[in-house]
Amino acid sequence: MPALRRRDPGGITVMPTAPKIDISPCGDAALRVTVVGDDTDEVWAAVHRLAGWLNRGEIHPTVSAVPTYDAVLVEFDPYHTTGDAIMSYIQSWDAAPGVGSAVPSGVIDVPVLFGGDAGPDLEWVAGVVGAPVAEVIGLVCAKEHLIRCLGGPAASAMTDGPEFGVPVPRLATPRLRVPPGAVSVAGRQAVIGPVAAPSGWRQIGRTPLTILRTDGTGESGGGDAVVPYRPGDRVRFFPVDEATYAGLLGVPMRYRDHD
Repeated sequence: MPALRRRDPGGITVMPTAPKIDISPCGDAALRVTVVGDDTDEVWAAVHRLAGWLNRGEIHPTVSAVPTYDAVLVEFDPYHTTGDAIMSYIQSWDAAPGVGSAVPSGVIDVPVLFGGDAGPDLEWVAGVVGAPVAEVIGLVCAKEHLIRCLGGPAASAMTDGPEFGVPVPRLATPRLRVPPGAVSVAGRQAVIGPVAAPSGWRQIGRTPLTILRTDGTGESGGGDAVVPYRPGDRVRFFPVDEATYAGLLGVPMRYRDHD
């Protein structure tokens, strides 16, 4: 595959450098592996390639790799290996993308009841964005949102946010309880919460779909998956009215075109 080129602000064609890794201890039984590179999307993709490589590699299940935006937390069993051994193993990884190395991706359609009790911050967000509520909803639903990583609690889907043009401030005082299925925004991100939990994000809507799986039926990561998505998947929001919302309550969240 030929190397990708990009242009700097001065119009000069430059070659982006390959991502590099920086490894540091994180307690007695973990390492933090930070991926450094010129392109944020390539850094993110490299992080998830590395995590996948570790989780299916020769030392699995001695280690467990958890990817985020630009780093991987690598936890290991100190009774069976050492940080130095894991570090040496990681340093053998080739950061360059290979054939078939793309992060797996599926699409999940997510119905959302916007505003009202389901989205108490929608009008406030519209004021920050400087657009009518209908336009804000249109921006939320205008594109597929890439799930960058799974956050707390309970593997919340952390996605790229709508193209509002401005970052959305968080609540000054977080709510003590936001219901399961809440769709919220903050900064330039969006999140879907699988369970009821405190949150300082701005809640703009709620999906009626059941997200959390405790019976081993999650389809994204095998039988033990607790949510039906993984990093690299994309979600597409679409608005529904109260009657449709009520009719969809409890329907499991699934990939598009699920049989």
